[in-house]
Amino acid sequence: MDFFQSQETLTTIEWILRAVVAFIFLVVVAKAMGQRAISQLRLLDFVIALVIGNLIAQPLSDERLGLKGSIITTVVLVSLYLSGIFLMLKWPWFRRLITAPPINLVKDGEIIYAGLKKARISIDVLLEELREEKVEDVKKVALAIWEADGKISVFLDPKYNPLTPAYYQLIAEPFDLPKLIIKDGKLELKELKQINKDEEWLVSNLKIQFQTEIKNVLLATIDQKDNLKVFLYK
Repeated sequence: MDFFQSQETLTTIEWILRAVVAFIFLVVVAKAMGQRAISQLRLLDFVIALVIGNLIAQPLSDERLGLKGSIITTVVLVSLYLSGIFLMLKWPWFRRLITAPPINLVKDGEIIYAGLKKARISIDVLLEELREEKVEDVKKVALAIWEADGKISVFLDPKYNPLTPAYYQLIAEPFDLPKLIIKDGKLELKELKQINKDEEWLVSNLKIQFQTEIKNVLLATIDQKDNLKVFLYK
């Protein structure tokens, strides 16, 4: 167990053992910290992100440390990370071990206190997350689930869902992402050509519709119906 102690030099095997022990230790620590601490990152992603940057930075800032050990350790950690991802895909039991199962926080408008305790979040945090989802009343929630990445999936009771054209069996217009044709007072000529327009057309329309010119435009977009939207510098 000499690789645990401070050494003048370490062999390649000792560096590998250090990396393996450190990786397993960090997985256990991250697991103990709970999902909130690694919000929006999976457990293995959190561990690898925590270690790699610091690992490479140390020998670059301390002349007494060699780069060999950091490179070996990084290779081992990345190999362990990729192995963990492979095992999660291949073996469901390993995936369940590493990735926490979803936790019900709200069901049929009722808060599940046991779920809050398991996810280690307070009522205040739950209400904050619901507000971010534009939900002002817990009673409107059919189901709220705490996901493995620290996010809350919220499903409203059907009677509180906004009405859509599909509800009335109406045909909606297809999605149209407007083209950005001017940004920061500069013409995006490539985008303009894709809609079969030229600079002369744009200059003319800016002058007629908005009494301005390209250099005064912060942002301009155009949709498939040739509707031009312009935001000027103010």
